[in-house]
Amino acid sequence: MACRVEAVVFLAALVFPVLAESVVRHYKFSVIMKNTTRLCATKAIVTVNGKLPGPTLYAREDDTVIVRVINHVQYNVTIHWHGIKQFRTGWADGPAYITQCPIQPGQSYKYNFTITGQRGTLLWHAHISWLRATVYGALVILPKRGVPYPFPKPDKEEIIVLGEWWKADVEAVIDQAMQAGLPPNVSDAHTINGHPGPAPNCFSLGYTLQVESGKTYMLRIINAAVNEELFFKVAGHKLTVVEVDAAYTKPFEADTIFMGPGQTTTALLTADQITGKFLIAISPFMDTIVAVDNLTSTGTLSYKGTNELASTSLTSIPPQNATAVTFSFIDSLRSLNSPEYPAQVPLITDHSLLFVIGVGFNPCDTCFTGTQAVADINNISFVMPSTALLQAHYYNTSGVFTDDFPGHPPIPYDYTGQTPLNFQTMNGTKVYRLAYNSSVQLVLQGTSLIAPESHPIHLHGFNFYVVGKGLGNFDPMKDPEKFNLVDPVERNTVNVPTAGWTAIRFRADNPGVWFLHCHLEVHTTWGLKMAFLVDNGGGPNESILPPPADLPKC
Repeated sequence: MACRVEAVVFLAALVFPVLAESVVRHYKFSVIMKNTTRLCATKAIVTVNGKLPGPTLYAREDDTVIVRVINHVQYNVTIHWHGIKQFRTGWADGPAYITQCPIQPGQSYKYNFTITGQRGTLLWHAHISWLRATVYGALVILPKRGVPYPFPKPDKEEIIVLGEWWKADVEAVIDQAMQAGLPPNVSDAHTINGHPGPAPNCFSLGYTLQVESGKTYMLRIINAAVNEELFFKVAGHKLTVVEVDAAYTKPFEADTIFMGPGQTTTALLTADQITGKFLIAISPFMDTIVAVDNLTSTGTLSYKGTNELASTSLTSIPPQNATAVTFSFIDSLRSLNSPEYPAQVPLITDHSLLFVIGVGFNPCDTCFTGTQAVADINNISFVMPSTALLQAHYYNTSGVFTDDFPGHPPIPYDYTGQTPLNFQTMNGTKVYRLAYNSSVQLVLQGTSLIAPESHPIHLHGFNFYVVGKGLGNFDPMKDPEKFNLVDPVERNTVNVPTAGWTAIRFRADNPGVWFLHCHLEVHTTWGLKMAFLVDNGGGPNESILPPPADLPKC
């Protein structure tokens, strides 16, 4: 009922102009179990308000959003507002044991944040264990009232959320894998707005997008998958990309969209056919030996007036290892860099960091194999604390973390060449400290250890500019000469290519503790994560706000 009331308030605000530039929007998220049938089998899943995907959260730039989350399930819960910068409000960011202790069963917490300088498509999801497999939804930020899109206004907007589905209990899947020391089972299907579409031995109609000939539709496409980077295609139609990760881009045309988990793409689709049905397809990308859910999930774009018995026009999907397709899409992304939306790339940096990311094995006496699969940054597998890092920082609590995370790998080696003999990593709860308003260049370097693969890396609390990428090892002398410092794409989640590198730049103008991690949940679970600690500045609006009274306790 609460979300229905919010929808009425939102629609009324669109129809009836108001004097206020911004408003406070209240939402209620009840986390409950819901029996759900997919792939011809029923199981109980964790949901928000009984929906899969969960309710869409709408707001405008400069609005304040208050979401009361009530935990009615047996699991601890947190919600992350993926891509919201959370200026001075790290308490509302959501990653468990980083900015807050989890909401325990029977408890509640109000997430309170203001959306500053952002507009576009984002997402929200659970940020503890693997609950985000079913606890996720869209987060749509409209421009300020009276401010147009920097592209032709579409006739209609549609939200398309991509996900994954396991027949088994997802929490049991990861628990069993961790006990065995092995990678977890891959999902049984991909989903479009919660529906897998037709699958072997189980017929399902799947998702349908209804369109009218001659109209233009803005598709807000979100990859909420747990572990897989995905291709998205619509048969017989081109897509014009205008925004990624809630940052406008120079428009460009594509027939295939590529997104890692946590990334969003907003694209315009013109219904330029007279009638017919056209396949919508999502399929996985993996250009190495790592196992993925290799099934293509489908939906249908259907023109108004089309005969229900009409055949569906098909499309070819990219090969699973279509690295060239991913590079073509990524290389086409450029910031709009207009007077209204400039690209504010730091030209001089105070910190030049090299984070080497990969996977390995550590000894494990209790594991079936005698070893435990792990992941690391600069040879450190992050150990989650029992007290939230932000609380420990704010209250100056000792013994929770240290601020000596290495800015470079402790022992350099040929990262994408000859594999070293020792795969073992160190464990630690370490952060890298940044002064307020300092500028940072971070090179994310992939490796060839065990199983090289693409990594979607997400930084909380900031957007960043992707100034360069390449295959092999980053060359600090030659590669910066090719950096794009004029109109690089602005993102919050970036793909690091298989056995390659990506360079980003950002300004640390948001005090608090901010998580950096791989958005492949399996790698986060294994320890491919760390945090930046940004100190308070000297001005009145340069310090983190005090914690709310209802902040959950560990």
